[in-house]
Amino acid sequence: MSPTSPNEVAIPQLHRAARIEDAIHHFLARRLRRRGWDVTMIAYPGYGAPGWVRVMGRVLLGRLERPRHRPAKLRGWRSFATIPAKGATVIIEAGDGRHETHADRSGFVDVVVPADLPPGWGTVRLTSPDAEPVEAPVRIVDPAVRFGILSDIDDTVMVTTLPRPLLAAWNTFVLDEHARAAVPGMAVLYERLVNAYPGAPVLYLSTGAFNVAPALTRFLSRHLYPAGPLLLTDWGPTADRWFRSGRAHKRAMLLRLAEEFPDVRWLLVGDDGQHDPEIYAEFAAAHPENVAAVAIRRLSPTQAVLAGHLPAPGGGARSTGPEGQKVLSAPDGAGLWHLLREADLV
Repeated sequence: MSPTSPNEVAIPQLHRAARIEDAIHHFLARRLRRRGWDVTMIAYPGYGAPGWVRVMGRVLLGRLERPRHRPAKLRGWRSFATIPAKGATVIIEAGDGRHETHADRSGFVDVVVPADLPPGWGTVRLTSPDAEPVEAPVRIVDPAVRFGILSDIDDTVMVTTLPRPLLAAWNTFVLDEHARAAVPGMAVLYERLVNAYPGAPVLYLSTGAFNVAPALTRFLSRHLYPAGPLLLTDWGPTADRWFRSGRAHKRAMLLRLAEEFPDVRWLLVGDDGQHDPEIYAEFAAAHPENVAAVAIRRLSPTQAVLAGHLPAPGGGARSTGPEGQKVLSAPDGAGLWHLLREADLV
């Protein structure tokens, strides 16, 4: 192979796992198209501010099915049995603007486009050749808003027992989505917070894959959580490794929100079963002006032991972070609400 000339830009080679995945997808896509499968669009909730909006969606190959009289009960594995429409053209209509983009190698569209939309909930329209157009809800944050809620999902709002790998796999791939349980008191906590801070956005940050976004949206709605965009990840190999880093994903999203909403102070809500306390503490130390407080939901003693650490003491706990932020810890939403009131945050 000849060396790269000074005027050429070296293109990094995909990881072997990504190349294998692309070859499999290409083979399956040709066969499925011959069998009559069509391009279908999935729209995910986005967010933005007056002047811009982040639009997220995915283009897949799917088979049209007759509408059912009642919702089907879906096993988790069905969300991962998908074939992306790599490179598909996507037209985004936001406000009075029309923008063209292309899906990435996994069929995802994640792009910021200029749009003059009023604060509150709005919609943008996504279309692709041979696919039915879909509308994506977008939350436009009022420039006057100074408080927001950024919440983890797994074991923070939904019991998934992620510290137990085998049971977590069962919950993700096998369990019926209607069998998942909500963490006690968290939906009431978030509803009280959005009432105390009118216009406050609620965003859900997780290391989970976008494949389960529709199921998560239904879960949040079913358990009366405030609606909000889901900041999830891709499933499968990346351009440089077998699987993407969940911790890196969360750190990147926190930094992005600090840049996009420099005047918003976030209540960071997570649990102590994985790395939320560590990640939130790092962000609070680097960007104290963007953190109102850190609220950690403590796992039960059984979950804590299986996660590999000793159970925390019962009841509520309040401390101060390195930059003066309040760090609150309780086993449920009711306990966190009590601590938030004691800390004069509501």
